[in-house]
Amino acid sequence: MEQEGGESGEQREVCPAAERKPNRELEKLLAFKVYKRRWFILLVLCLLNCSNSALWLTFAPVADQSAQYLKASLEQINWLSLVYMVVAIPLSFGTTWMLDTLGLRITLIVGSWLNMFGALLRLVGSLQSLGISAVYPVVMVGQTLGALAQPLIIFTPTKLAALWFPEHQRATANTIASMSNPLGVLLANIISPKVAVTYDQIPVLLLVYAIPAAVICFLATVGIRSSAPPTPPSASAESSGSEPFLQGIKLLLKNKAYLILLLCFGAGIAVFTCFSTLLEQILCVRGYTNDFAGLCGALFIVFGVVGAGFLGLYVDKTKKFIEAIKINMCFSALACIAFSVVSQMRQQTVAVATVCSLFGLFGFSIYPVAMELSVECSYPVGEATSAGLIFISGQVQSILCIVLIQKLTRQLADSPFSTCSAGGDAALSWRVSMLVMAGLCTLFSCSFVIFFNTRYRRLEAEAQATDRTKLSNGSAASDQAAAADT
Repeated sequence: MEQEGGESGEQREVCPAAERKPNRELEKLLAFKVYKRRWFILLVLCLLNCSNSALWLTFAPVADQSAQYLKASLEQINWLSLVYMVVAIPLSFGTTWMLDTLGLRITLIVGSWLNMFGALLRLVGSLQSLGISAVYPVVMVGQTLGALAQPLIIFTPTKLAALWFPEHQRATANTIASMSNPLGVLLANIISPKVAVTYDQIPVLLLVYAIPAAVICFLATVGIRSSAPPTPPSASAESSGSEPFLQGIKLLLKNKAYLILLLCFGAGIAVFTCFSTLLEQILCVRGYTNDFAGLCGALFIVFGVVGAGFLGLYVDKTKKFIEAIKINMCFSALACIAFSVVSQMRQQTVAVATVCSLFGLFGFSIYPVAMELSVECSYPVGEATSAGLIFISGQVQSILCIVLIQKLTRQLADSPFSTCSAGGDAALSWRVSMLVMAGLCTLFSCSFVIFFNTRYRRLEAEAQATDRTKLSNGSAASDQAAAADT
């Protein structure tokens, strides 16, 4: 360790290549450094991501209590969650430009303030100080502010990993930041039912979510001092986002490998969104309780986070992005097929829970690695642009998939085993819908396995930079030796 000059005495870790300093010019080539504060920025991003996703699904686990307190219908309560998806699509293009142009610091701070104001406005609206008729509209405005913050937060992991972490830690950092989003979903499903047991406890629930949002906003505003470190951690970090935004879009649209990833992985996001959104409705028809559906959703997320952690570490060490994603996509398709079968059977709790766990284990773990792969196959396009378009593709396909899956259901004349809250008369058959979902998952997984192939452009650029550095080192050493002889 050595003291960092001009950085208030902060310590920084120095890569081994920086230990030799033959001359000033060579020092600039060799001095790739990583800073301890990268872990603080990663922590803030994780907390912010977790908070925002918890705000997103605050009301879903307590829909009945929320509808009663806010004097709204269940459809209106559902829109408190759907607004995130609706707002994200048009704003995503502006967010990618903002992240690649204005920088990481401004983006995270703006996102944290929007997240905090959204949480506080929901709390103010729930106090009914503005009158009963204004409660739901004010809460919806608060949710919309949170929805505005989502793209600013969810596009950031890939950019943060590229700017602050060395190449052997990028996938791990991306995994940690990305998986904080489903952890927020899991916390919302645990906290909301525990706090809001009755409808009059909704204000307490919103206070529980508002306090962390305010603390995280303070940490982001005060603690994040720069968008990038004084010295980059890798050769690619020096040119991160070097392509102008519009030029980057044009390059992506001409990149065959990227377009395949955009379509196939976007379809994967859509399938997972359908699964998460409709899980309770699918299982209740066959007699499974809401508690069991909640357990399956929790297993889906927990095993997904565990799988992502292991896969991120593996890819960081081996750099086998393509192989890892292709294998996991195949297993995800098999898990989706298995779910489409066992979910239509009664009294198969062990089988359903196992399949949901495997679906999360293999499917969730793909997300951060695919985001890293999007950068590898599109470098030197900005990280936010390449990752952001994939997110947009996933959101658009999610809406289409949910509409299609719901349209393919049919009402059952008799469903004596149904535990759906609407009663047996309103129970729906999901058999065809599940088979179609499994078919789509299999189709896009096979398409990716067969047609996707790419060079790792960012890793190649870093290798070339290393080779140039070695050549410069050798030339400098020869010059110094010749000078010594004379």
